[in-house]
Amino acid sequence: MSGKVYICGAGPGDPKLMTVRAMELLKSCDVVLYDRLVGQAIIDQIPENTEKVYVGRAVGDPTTHQKRTNELMVSYAKKGKSVLRLKGGDPFIFGRGAEEAEYLLKHDIGFEIIPGITSAIASPAYAGIPLTHRRYSSSVAIVTGHEGAEKEESPLSVNWKKLPGAVDTIVVLMGIGQIEQIAGDLMKAGLKGSTKFAIVESGTTAKQRVVTGNLANIVKVTGKSQIKPPAIIIIGKVASLHKKLEWFSSVKNAKPG
Repeated sequence: MSGKVYICGAGPGDPKLMTVRAMELLKSCDVVLYDRLVGQAIIDQIPENTEKVYVGRAVGDPTTHQKRTNELMVSYAKKGKSVLRLKGGDPFIFGRGAEEAEYLLKHDIGFEIIPGITSAIASPAYAGIPLTHRRYSSSVAIVTGHEGAEKEESPLSVNWKKLPGAVDTIVVLMGIGQIEQIAGDLMKAGLKGSTKFAIVESGTTAKQRVVTGNLANIVKVTGKSQIKPPAIIIIGKVASLHKKLEWFSSVKNAKPG
């Protein structure tokens, strides 16, 4: 009898932002296959008798890594195990969740998809940045800033030229390493150098940092601040609301009691 695979989002980092369903599965599944962006505070809550397997992939690791993950899911499920495939954020927002579901379907393995809160919306919220606002933004695009190494495997690319004028707010995931090219492409496409940006590093965690500026100085500001992944880039008028609406720093720095 085959087991089942639960392709599940762990949320953006703060363990309190995991869904009730995700936490239920964390406590009950036989095996947990977890990614690099699943926080230690979440991993620590996995029961001792549960098998834990790290399947995270860092930038620069071989793309064949996904093949091993796929095979592990099928192997454990065919042994009758319940498998929690735990991903940072949401499995369907640049998380390969759909590809893994297709692989399971091909091998006749039952699965469920459990959404998670994506960092694309959680990190800006913890920085006091609303992605939509009646005065500033009525449309949002969430794009990947990391292509390159997997271009043969994933031939689609972001059409940066069409984004300016098409949406009010642009959210870029995995874009820190390509920030100079991204900013340049957007300005060549007509976005003004004065356009506001905010970068949220390690959003929703105690390590959260926010830097702001405009497209013309985004490379200088990012380098000077030594921003490191994981980080979310928000481009548009709403980024200017950070200093006005930011609330999380007072919470994370508050003394107990």
